[in-house]
Amino acid sequence: MKDLLQKIEDRSLHVGVVGLGYVGLPVAVAFAEAGFHVTGLDVDSEKVARILSGESYIGDIGSSKVAAAVQSGRLTASDDNDVLAEMDAVIVCVPTPLSKTKDPDMTYVLAAADQIAAHFHPGMLIVMESTTYPGTTEEVLLPRLSDNGGTVGEDFFLAYSPERIDPGNADYTLSNTPKIVGGYSAACGEVAAALYGTIVGDVHLVSECGAAEMVKLLENTFRAVNIALVNEVAIMCDRLGIDTWEVIEAAATKPFGFMPFFPGPGLGGHCIPVDPRYLTWKLRTLNYHARLVELASEINAAMPEHIVHMVSDALNDRQLSVKGARILVIGVAYKRDVDDIRESPALDIMRLLLARGAQVEYSDSHVPELTSGFEQPLKSVEGLPDVCRDYDCVVVCTDHSDIDWTGVTDSSSLLIDTRNVTRGRNDSHITRL
Repeated sequence: MKDLLQKIEDRSLHVGVVGLGYVGLPVAVAFAEAGFHVTGLDVDSEKVARILSGESYIGDIGSSKVAAAVQSGRLTASDDNDVLAEMDAVIVCVPTPLSKTKDPDMTYVLAAADQIAAHFHPGMLIVMESTTYPGTTEEVLLPRLSDNGGTVGEDFFLAYSPERIDPGNADYTLSNTPKIVGGYSAACGEVAAALYGTIVGDVHLVSECGAAEMVKLLENTFRAVNIALVNEVAIMCDRLGIDTWEVIEAAATKPFGFMPFFPGPGLGGHCIPVDPRYLTWKLRTLNYHARLVELASEINAAMPEHIVHMVSDALNDRQLSVKGARILVIGVAYKRDVDDIRESPALDIMRLLLARGAQVEYSDSHVPELTSGFEQPLKSVEGLPDVCRDYDCVVVCTDHSDIDWTGVTDSSSLLIDTRNVTRGRNDSHITRL
């Protein structure tokens, strides 16, 4: 342990980052900027080539940062797993998606664990950052590493530290967001905390890997459950003829015991729609059904269908049918100012409308083309907001509060607002969730 701590202190530690996506690339760049020699490893040779040429493909990390780290000699990238043998510390940032049956897909984690084990050497620190179910670090990584001999906490060190990257968030970045670290042993936690302390201002050490794994799931399950609650409140307010937003804003004036959440077209992205299912899956293996979490997932998953019903009712009020209607969906990424369409509810809304015979197009400057999931590729429509006048209905799926909708709502176009973009307006052309 002393050798690793010394290498961390004098920056002679060679850090490997497995998986160079929205988590791995920022982590790799941060450690390079802190003075470490960093090697990023990814199976995608195109990503490797772009990093080596000083180019970023992640919105939150500018190419200038990548280029500076590469030119300094502190950052390199490879698609050759053999480089793992040279690492003192390996940080695993691979995807943890869901399978077709909505169960955890551990393919990437297992592949990374096998490669680390194949190139394992004494004295290594291995940290898992990928979001997963409690027990993964000890049940998946530890046995494979222990097969090589040696004692965890003495001959090698194992820890879990959940990623807290929020794409598009300029206020909270990797450096100023507290980092949770849980080690298999006290020594494991100490070494991992020392390493992260070089790139993060506040490191919070918990007692074990399982606790750290559970922290991540609690954070995102908290959001999923509260979003489900407010989504259902929106549906109830619609039935009661009450303004949802007025109710939420009034409730938010309470200075204690309430935190405002806001309704929307459903959940999207890499975390909130996925992570709670890792938790419920794990609990099912222990003969326990996390009923509240499962119900929240059902409510959120049903929101695209509710939006389509809103569109249908609004068109019907104008003596128009969904079939044949020209409909523009604004924002197909899961949130504003990102290009990530994973689990995006806007895509489900588009498919449901197409299945009902609508002529559907979309506009999203961050997603110029949709090449899969539809019968033929779709290209983003330009010219917001004026182009909206050419459609019977416009469905806003991400926050575009910076757009002046006056010209649109003064025309005959119908605006379906699912993201609170026109709060405070009472225009008859606007239907709000």
